[in-house]
Amino acid sequence: MSVDTTIVTSPVAPTPPDERPPLNSGDRLTRAEFARRYQMHPEIKKAELIDGVVYVASPTRHRQHGKPHGLLVGWIITYAAATPGVDFSDNATVRLDLENEHQPDALLRLEPRHGGRSHVTTEDYIEGPPELIVEVAASSAAYDLHDKKRVYARSGVCEYLVAQAYERRVDWWELREGVFTPLPLAADGTLRSRVFPGLWLDPAALWAGDAAALLAALRRGLADPEHAAFVERLRGEDAEDRQRGSEGR
Repeated sequence: MSVDTTIVTSPVAPTPPDERPPLNSGDRLTRAEFARRYQMHPEIKKAELIDGVVYVASPTRHRQHGKPHGLLVGWIITYAAATPGVDFSDNATVRLDLENEHQPDALLRLEPRHGGRSHVTTEDYIEGPPELIVEVAASSAAYDLHDKKRVYARSGVCEYLVAQAYERRVDWWELREGVFTPLPLAADGTLRSRVFPGLWLDPAALWAGDAAALLAALRRGLADPEHAAFVERLRGEDAEDRQRGSEGR
């Protein structure tokens, strides 16, 4: 008696359609669900959760966004390189609370040992408010000047800078008693940080696309006695931190 050993196989099921949950502007999500969906959509280059609402960024243009963005990133990197204890980032995820996960164009932050209120998580995200957030906005109608501004003030971001491409203007605010107040323009036409002494910005050079003039204004700030005193303070705090570490061993 022979045994039929024929194996009957089921037809291969067709590849199912994309079952990833969508991530669209206007979606209302928790921060955990937003992060889960964002990771599932690598084709989306920039999305943010602002007070529980998703904003997916449109493609950016060279003169309106790319050029001023690049200049401002170079500006903050140059400052950080001359100032110990100051960290910078470009387009990094910043988690502020359970309904806010932003991706600012650039930022500067004090390390926690110097009193900074943000830290880098084990997942390599920034959590807590950086001292300075920088955004490049297409126009004054952008959410950078409205929804984000309210969140940053509420979260305790010390300074907020928005470069408005269409209007060709820079607004730089400092947080005073929970309200963003404009920083004054100095006599030489520069805007100057109060949190980061020596961080001077020449708005005219920015809109002219003049990197040399932009960095020249910054170098004047870095040569100012206030920056030297700030660096001395930061180095002193680092020395005290190392001393405490050696005593604890």
